[in-house]
Amino acid sequence: MNSLPRRSPVLTVGRLRTFGTDQVYIRSVRRNWSTRISLRVIKAVTSLMLTTGVVALMSLLVGTFSISVSDALRALAGQGDPSSILVIQGLRLPRIVDAVLVGLALGVSGAIFQELMHNPLASPDILGVESGAAMGAVIAIVASGGQTLAVAGGAVIGGLTATFAVYMLSSADRSVSGYRLTLVGVSTAAALTSVTSYLLTHASINQAQQAATWLSGSLSGRSMADVYPVALALVVMSPALCVLGPQLGVLQLGDKTALGLGASVESGRRALLVTAAVLAAAATASAGPVLFVALVAPPLAKWLARTSTANLLLAGLVGAALVCAGDVSGRLLAAPSELPVGVMTAIAGAPVLLWLLHRSGVS
Repeated sequence: MNSLPRRSPVLTVGRLRTFGTDQVYIRSVRRNWSTRISLRVIKAVTSLMLTTGVVALMSLLVGTFSISVSDALRALAGQGDPSSILVIQGLRLPRIVDAVLVGLALGVSGAIFQELMHNPLASPDILGVESGAAMGAVIAIVASGGQTLAVAGGAVIGGLTATFAVYMLSSADRSVSGYRLTLVGVSTAAALTSVTSYLLTHASINQAQQAATWLSGSLSGRSMADVYPVALALVVMSPALCVLGPQLGVLQLGDKTALGLGASVESGRRALLVTAAVLAAAATASAGPVLFVALVAPPLAKWLARTSTANLLLAGLVGAALVCAGDVSGRLLAAPSELPVGVMTAIAGAPVLLWLLHRSGVS
């Protein structure tokens, strides 16, 4: 009896070394599809996920109401002391989820801006996106009395409007250069910050206090309603990132090379800018301006992966770890009170940026 023919495997996974870098390749024999992933990137992603998980567990436990690990895990499952369930599920869990998602959005947004403009100083907080979101949120606080949905909507609209204005003001001959976009973005951010300050001086005491708390980038008192803007943005933009990610790599080669390879330079750049702006504006809408995360996360991702370009997933995970660590640090250092996460990231961001500049040899 003749034996049945052996069917070839659907996927083939292996390891190879290219240009001195260990890589893992995944190849589909039947569909003629393959991809390569740096082994160092895989290790960095795994380490960052574990680090973020440990920091998130610490965030569950620390606070004025101390909870043991076993009680916290039971409270997550809806069991145990009702007060523990209220603290874990009602207060600390939304705060942790918000911190992780905000960090992911800011890290990915910062990586897109920096890679697209070939400028390590290009980030949403410098180019006017977060300033526009802050202005929109303050307008919503003054107009609506601080309703959550109105503030989130105002922040998103303000961030997108600022991005559109910066893009239109920096475009010449239907093309946009990274240098011009950066200069216009910095100028626009300064103008929008001035408008925000003017609004604060003409708001009532309660409105000004609420706006000042929001502008500090605080995660205190966050509920799942505050998580929805950034969660929705990540869900909606994830397919776009999968499609636009390879195009970002092509645009890094320069406009002339990208055109020679058949890429739509301007349409691709506009789509990437909109994607990055939506992520940054949604993150700002959920937690307020969390400074330096979008600026520092991409260089840290490059350093961890030992690559010249930032991996979007890795940059997002670095951002998530930074926001979670900043939130926990602010609660521990100022206990029984707390420092806003935006203040902590601003304090830590400046020396980290100087360290990265020193490592890269920038004088």
